[in-house]
Amino acid sequence: MNIGQSLLPEFDAEMQNTRKVLDLLPDGKWSWKPAEKSGTVGWYAQHIATLPGWTTMTLNTSEFDYAPVGGSSWEPPKVENRADALRVFDKESSEARAALAKVSDADLMANWTLKAGGHEIFSMPRIAVLRTVVMNHLIHHRGQLTVYLRLLGVPVPGLYGPSGDEGEMKASA
Repeated sequence: MNIGQSLLPEFDAEMQNTRKVLDLLPDGKWSWKPAEKSGTVGWYAQHIATLPGWTTMTLNTSEFDYAPVGGSSWEPPKVENRADALRVFDKESSEARAALAKVSDADLMANWTLKAGGHEIFSMPRIAVLRTVVMNHLIHHRGQLTVYLRLLGVPVPGLYGPSGDEGEMKASA
């Protein structure tokens, strides 16, 4: 088993948890945010739905400039409601899983570079990009979105065990 294949159980669990959260987003609250400096429910939904796609991009390219000089800036897919978020997320996470399942260890160790306007933002091994920029980043924003759910009165799903809305964990006898 290579490194990419060894990451699949964790990837699958995190994608399942992420889909649970996206599936609870209230369409009527897409522009809601808890504070002026916060992102909206819709912004987080779009961002989280597209983050798995960075796995595929990272594994299939050596660099990405999201705002190239003289070129068009990267535009994420439009996500205007829960159905859009789930459609984009399902597509991006399925493609990401397929790419992760077949990547070699050598390709995971190769550097990948993110640029903006031709200027390097970072360069690190692809495995580090997947762990930090994709997975940890997705989990972080998903956590923020669960707080939004709580503030909106939407029952929060259990992600690593039951949530307060699903009941308490029972001690083993």
